[in-house]
Amino acid sequence: MPLYHKLGNIPPKRHTIFKKPNGDYYYEQLFGTVGFDGMSTNMYHEHRPTQVKEIKGSYSVKPEIARANNIQSYRLRGFQVPKTPDFLESRKPMLTNSDCTITLSAPTNKTQDYFYKNTDSDELIFIHRGTGKLRTFLGNLDFKYGDYLIIPRGIIYKIDFDTDDNRLFIVESRRPIYTPKRYRNWFGQLLEHSPFCERDIRRPEELETYDEKGEFLVKVRKQDEIFDMVYATHPFDVIGYDGYNFPYAFSIHDFEPITGRIHQPPPVHQTFETDAFVVCSFVPRLYDYHPDSIPAPYNHSNIDSDEVLYYVDGDFMSRNDIEAGHISLHPAGIPHGPHPGAMERSIGKVDTQELAVMVDTFKPLMVTTEAMKIADEQYYQSWLE
Repeated sequence: MPLYHKLGNIPPKRHTIFKKPNGDYYYEQLFGTVGFDGMSTNMYHEHRPTQVKEIKGSYSVKPEIARANNIQSYRLRGFQVPKTPDFLESRKPMLTNSDCTITLSAPTNKTQDYFYKNTDSDELIFIHRGTGKLRTFLGNLDFKYGDYLIIPRGIIYKIDFDTDDNRLFIVESRRPIYTPKRYRNWFGQLLEHSPFCERDIRRPEELETYDEKGEFLVKVRKQDEIFDMVYATHPFDVIGYDGYNFPYAFSIHDFEPITGRIHQPPPVHQTFETDAFVVCSFVPRLYDYHPDSIPAPYNHSNIDSDEVLYYVDGDFMSRNDIEAGHISLHPAGIPHGPHPGAMERSIGKVDTQELAVMVDTFKPLMVTTEAMKIADEQYYQSWLE
């Protein structure tokens, strides 16, 4: 998101001397992506951010594949993913390709005794159930039901939950996640026709700064392995920063739907994009107002992309027998559309209360062994009359 943010104390100029009140130095770090060409932030640390005491070992978190070449439509019963105490252990990969991994998570611990850094991927965490605080070295963000948390790769963070009843839908992206380009002008400002604007974006607050030495466990993900690294100083020792690369929150409830006289195509629901997939938000909205309109989506072929729909709440009018927490996968190469009776039921309806998140990938998704544990393998036959 091309939006400038400043928090804490910083010097007047970049790459210049910045001293503490006692005469010691603060240590500058440039935090950016896409080499030196992407979003970046300059932060200032109490201690050198390069001090690692020990690397205790590593373990693989690479998704285990059940179906590498898949053409079958699936329904996954997401709330059947078991609750698991630890935040990282609770993350169960469902669908994956070389660009992204779609994961479900149901952590029950209110906090973790470690910090986490994903160097492989930007993370989009959708909060289906739960409230709490995302704590990062660039400040904190409170979250609640319906929030998207966008965490750029390399952010050191931990999540504090208020209760043990949490359900998360996570997309890990190997490409940077942005707001759609067509919503922005050449300066990066969101345009008038965008379904949200900058005032809907919640930026970090409450910069936590700890001037502490000791042993601090940071679990670092790199190339589908997690390394247990012991830092010599507290990772939240940033006293100030400014720039464009930071975590932020956006609520699906702040997405303003675009409607028309006849059924609008899925891109009107687009919320985020990369050059490898898009994320869309389906929210409560008025239906089409042409006197002969059919509100249900028309049958269509995803020739170029796999479609994943995560059902959050509401009526899900185009599907039969779909519940909150379910995921539908409609792979590229075959047509799909409303279930039998759904088109007919939609005629004459004036609005929908559905709430869902959609991910369309341009490369095929592989189905994991974790997904097969909660899969309805007869779903592909549910269009038979």
